[in-house]
Amino acid sequence: MSAAAEKPGLPLSVIVTAGCVVALMTFGGRSIMGLFTVPITTDLGWSRESYGLAMAIQNLMWGIAQPVVGGLADKYGTARVLALGTLIYVAGFFGMAFASSESMLYLTAGLLMGVGIAATSFGLVMAAFGRKVPQEKRPFIFGVATAASSMGQFVFAPLGQSFISAFGWQNALIYIGALLLLVIPLSVTLRGKADHTTGGADMPFMQALARAWGFGSYRLLVIGFFVCGFHLAFITVHLPAYLVQCGLSPSVGSWSLAIIGLFNVVGSLLAGYLGGRFPKQIMLSVIYLSRAIATGLFLLIPISEVTAYIYAAVLGLLWLATVPLTAGLVTMFFGARYMGMLYGVAFLSHQIGSFFGVWLGGLAFDQTGSYAIIWYLGMLLGLGSAAIHLPIREQKDGTFDLVPAAAE
Repeated sequence: MSAAAEKPGLPLSVIVTAGCVVALMTFGGRSIMGLFTVPITTDLGWSRESYGLAMAIQNLMWGIAQPVVGGLADKYGTARVLALGTLIYVAGFFGMAFASSESMLYLTAGLLMGVGIAATSFGLVMAAFGRKVPQEKRPFIFGVATAASSMGQFVFAPLGQSFISAFGWQNALIYIGALLLLVIPLSVTLRGKADHTTGGADMPFMQALARAWGFGSYRLLVIGFFVCGFHLAFITVHLPAYLVQCGLSPSVGSWSLAIIGLFNVVGSLLAGYLGGRFPKQIMLSVIYLSRAIATGLFLLIPISEVTAYIYAAVLGLLWLATVPLTAGLVTMFFGARYMGMLYGVAFLSHQIGSFFGVWLGGLAFDQTGSYAIIWYLGMLLGLGSAAIHLPIREQKDGTFDLVPAAAE
């Protein structure tokens, strides 16, 4: 639906600003899980695979819950879902701080935090923006929201490492969780839900998904997004530990994550801007190909503090640049009416990739003492995703303009 169809409310600038702060905080909190890999496994004597599995469960639950909370936000309003999700998210942080067993880690850092992240993620923020912003401006605004998420990584990475160094990893988790409570008052500015009265098919979840899945370009987009999740989750959780293994200090890992977040501000804004001017699927292919090339060069050159920061900067330009382009294609295919749900389905694929990227990273390290096989697997997947996006076509799926399902 168009922005003009929205009822009068808060100025768009206020909504976008508040939504960006929400995206910054909620993504920032989950982006620093890699900083806790070494201190938690060392202090509690757990394996790297166990910690990786907890993070894998977190990412998988995020993906499974995303289309559900997206649909709930479309139906009942974004603000309500954000507020409840924040409470669940914070409970995950607090529970993770006091987890006394691996099963408790899976429940708190995995299940609770995964659901909480899904219900507070930038996917919901972008869906709220999608209801307010005209189609031609959505790629750029989606880029702004994604850039704000990246600023969260830039802010929270050094902050999290400082908390760990000064107060210990348990208190660091508690303090970060407490900060996230600020999302609750901010969520009020994003109140609103999808308009069911503006025409178009009003379909149950499974029927809408079936129609969307029958659209070939959407299938390819969903499959390709798996690779993005594999890359991001593996690097977020395991890059700091990998750099320590290479003889660098933990601070290099935290600043590498921060640099990724900082440079992705540029990458996301640029992707959002260019997404309104060039074919989005071609840009996605270039991004995945560039990731594979950058990783190959990173592994070929001797690891040092300088090369770590250079790799982080390059990766940052490509990090979440896929998100505004993917979200832009989803809204182009199906419109804003089912944005929360159908982008959530695509994001589920992303998070299944995240599950395998995190878990296999820990498993590979425990079995071989090295992350090498996962680095190379990530490169191959990047090449495959670059190829998968090429046949996608930027065109609307007309079946979503048909009569409502109840009348069929």
